[in-house]
Amino acid sequence: MTVESTTEQVFLVYGRTGWIGGLVGDLLKSQGAKWEYGTARLEDRAAILADIARVNPTHVLCAAGITGRPNVDWCESHKIETIRANVIGCLNLADVCHQNNIHMTYYGTGCIFTYDEAHRIGGKGFTEEDDANFRGSYYSHTKAAVEDLLRQYTNVLTLRVRMPIVANLLYPRNFITKIIKYDKVIDIPNSMTVLPELLPLSLEMAKRGLTGVLNFTNPGAISHNEILQLYKEYVDDEFVWKNFSVEEQADVIVAPRSNNMLETKRIEREFPEVMDIKTSLIKYVFEPARERREEVKAAVREMRGR
Repeated sequence: MTVESTTEQVFLVYGRTGWIGGLVGDLLKSQGAKWEYGTARLEDRAAILADIARVNPTHVLCAAGITGRPNVDWCESHKIETIRANVIGCLNLADVCHQNNIHMTYYGTGCIFTYDEAHRIGGKGFTEEDDANFRGSYYSHTKAAVEDLLRQYTNVLTLRVRMPIVANLLYPRNFITKIIKYDKVIDIPNSMTVLPELLPLSLEMAKRGLTGVLNFTNPGAISHNEILQLYKEYVDDEFVWKNFSVEEQADVIVAPRSNNMLETKRIEREFPEVMDIKTSLIKYVFEPARERREEVKAAVREMRGR
């Protein structure tokens, strides 16, 4: 389904205190769009209705939810809070939007899949039609559940974000920052989302009225070692790291992690200019880092305690 509105577009954004919600607000502001942040807690239906009455949006952008701090392991011991934010709140918002004929874009996750016999490393990716096959963490369990339920809402676009990346190599939520600061990492190819390139496209998707599920990642997959090698080439030629196995990783985390590649034919049809993951990383992350090489190198070494 694609419905492009000809009326004035007004955006209501949820997730003001979150990473992606903040970036979405920055983008809308830079574009001169008419928009506001919602003030409602999403489990409060009356408060959502009050936001809608105040803003009168044509589009709702939902980047609210819980990933856990410092990581998704938090959700294992805070299950009720995770359900309330990731399931109840999201469905409440989608239902209110549906009843009011408002398009909603939901920034979900692609961390609901894991490589299996039909989807091997280097093989075909998971499509938008595939059902989740990974619920190993409670975070992924709630996200898989809500994606499945949201499929019934014809006004909702669900974007599967994976291992989001920005240019700031010191930002703690940045996937590259996470792996740079460790001495040991696993080495598995994954689909990833380069936010400086793809996040503006999400606003265009909303304006076009796209609905359903969309794998919101750059084409292809890239491994941990390939990313760290790019960092070594562009920023710090003395950077070193070691690998360990998934089994060894399990000893230092609470919940298993998702590893997968998502098929990207839909986003490529909508936006043929979208870059493959390696090209995008070089343009939006590593070339800018090289311009500030000494500064970045020193800051990363300090972060790693070197």
